[in-house]
Amino acid sequence: MEKQYKWNNLWLECDSALVIHAIKNKNLVPWKVRNRWEKCMHITTSMNFLATHVFREGNVCADQLASFGSTIDHLMVWFHAPECIRTPLARNKSEMPEFRIF
Repeated sequence: MEKQYKWNNLWLECDSALVIHAIKNKNLVPWKVRNRWEKCMHITTSMNFLATHVFREGNVCADQLASFGSTIDHLMVWFHAPECIRTPLARNKSEMPEFRIF
């Protein structure tokens, strides 16, 4: 796939610290998905690959879409931004920051 799309550089930003740790240590990956995981990791060896942790505030749109996706049981396709991300998308486009308050 990476050759089909001519992907030479891939930077994965993930809000799961466990995924980032698993990229560095495959023993953290459950055996049920280890084969697929290793195939994906093998693909990354042929490109410039970087994986870093980002707090979910780093991509509010992706976080809200993931939350929405976990509540549905069917495929949904949008041709425009869905209502659930319009506000954070507008904030992102205007380069307004998102804050993490503890």
